[in-house]
Amino acid sequence: MNKYYYDLHIHSCLSPCADNDSTPGNIAGMGVLNGLDIMALTDHNSAKNCPAFYKAAKRNGIIPIAGMELTTAEDIHVVCLFQTLEGAMEFDRAVSNRRIPVPNRPDIFGDQLICDENDEVVSREENLLINATSISLEEAFEMVSRHQGICYPAHIDRESNGILAVLGGFPESPDYSCVELYDPESSERLIREHKLEGKRLIVSSDAHYLWDIKEKREYFELDDEPYSSDLVRRRLFEYLRQEVKA
Repeated sequence: MNKYYYDLHIHSCLSPCADNDSTPGNIAGMGVLNGLDIMALTDHNSAKNCPAFYKAAKRNGIIPIAGMELTTAEDIHVVCLFQTLEGAMEFDRAVSNRRIPVPNRPDIFGDQLICDENDEVVSREENLLINATSISLEEAFEMVSRHQGICYPAHIDRESNGILAVLGGFPESPDYSCVELYDPESSERLIREHKLEGKRLIVSSDAHYLWDIKEKREYFELDDEPYSSDLVRRRLFEYLRQEVKA
């Protein structure tokens, strides 16, 4: 068993509310500086920068996770992580058909830049990525599972697009194995108030700027023998799917 320091919620320059300097390569480089081992790229309603991030992360010795921060029909943010890049890109294509096509206004919302492995801008997403999709919480859970992924509510301790703020409580279904916190200091209160015993608590940054990416603090302990990045990724997903034992 070895410790793997992580940040599983990071936005790139594809998210309109993120900084244009948050390219896939710069994100991976910042992860190295911060002592991270595993990083997930989770742009709003798109995974189109994940292929470039995979290559940049591998060059920097980071284990990459392809992901997305989905905005559900209820206007709730859900972190979606995928065991394979192929699964993430298939999910991306499915989500693209369920987004509401509203043209982006870069002067208001920001650019939506798609990069290659060298951080060169190869295209732009023309429709706004931050509005809600037509995918419900229940449907999102099923869709992600079909694509070898796992999903869980993002930043439940925040008012904006947090599941507790939107619904007023934690739903019995879907049966999430994890929840994400922005501030770990709120964990004991939230577990007690919303009966979240049995859920794994994931602390991630929701970084929109390079300096927001987490430093070496929270970690997973994973069995990685015989070592390979694919094995570590598989062990991570096994860990995230397990119910916390009392």
